[in-house]
Amino acid sequence: MLMDAFYALAEPRRRKIIEILARDGELSATQISSRFDITPQAVSQHLKVLLEAGLLEMERRSQQHIYQINPESIAELEYWLARNKQLWRDRLDNLDKLLEAEKEKER
Repeated sequence: MLMDAFYALAEPRRRKIIEILARDGELSATQISSRFDITPQAVSQHLKVLLEAGLLEMERRSQQHIYQINPESIAELEYWLARNKQLWRDRLDNLDKLLEAEKEKER
């Protein structure tokens, strides 16, 4: 699921859809499409990818499809990012210590 999410977010328009929904909450496909300079069909394909990646939820209300962010999948992404951020921070801290030790040896 996580790799599907990163694949889905690799496309700028899909990231923009996520940003719009994060800011504005639930929106219909028509409301989302109106914010892009591409065809409604193209936006629909982007929404489909985001749905399949688990990043969005969709609810049918009469003739409309209403989209919103799936908070569980966003939380999973946040957890992954935080874990990896800490991993890299630790590695860079260790590198800094090693470089400082090397500088001290040279003095």
